[in-house]
Amino acid sequence: MIEVRPGGRRRIDRVLSPEYVEGLDRLDLVEVRARRDDAAQEETDLSYLRRLLHGRIDIVRAEQRRRATGGSTAVVDQLAAILSDNAVGPAMGSGRYQTMEPSRAEAHRRHVEALVSDADLSDVVSLPDDRLALALRTYEEEEASVSQRRREVQRVMDLLNDQIGSRYRAGSASVDDLLAAERGKKPGGAPR
Repeated sequence: MIEVRPGGRRRIDRVLSPEYVEGLDRLDLVEVRARRDDAAQEETDLSYLRRLLHGRIDIVRAEQRRRATGGSTAVVDQLAAILSDNAVGPAMGSGRYQTMEPSRAEAHRRHVEALVSDADLSDVVSLPDDRLALALRTYEEEEASVSQRRREVQRVMDLLNDQIGSRYRAGSASVDDLLAAERGKKPGGAPR
């Protein structure tokens, strides 16, 4: 389960701390954007972890279906089709367009592998039904936890985006200032 530790040093601990979004109107726009970008990176990482879990869930369910229907084609021979089924289906949940890459891909992969020994999943055909069912429950519970944290991070991002948007609507922020900052110049055009 994805735990959030009050006062913790991890990004998820910071982003989901109530203090992260308190007093946003008193922060300068650069800090609000930095917090929004930090939250966006956390959402990207959680989304990547969810995709890893969905892949494992799909593999286990495919093996359960094969057993229930008496199919003879091994799951490994169907792997490309199994993993692509969700990729072409309709989007579920509150997905957002992401331009970031996961920052902790290897750590997430190790986390998922540690949930259920991936040695077990490398030969799902040999697993007894009860071990297969346990693997599915474990992955589904972890996916539910990750999805819950992702929704919480998305709510934080919404608050930060609303703060940024309200500053533009009120005229206290401008696109010209943003573009100048992106170019590394002050609004007057002089280099910093």
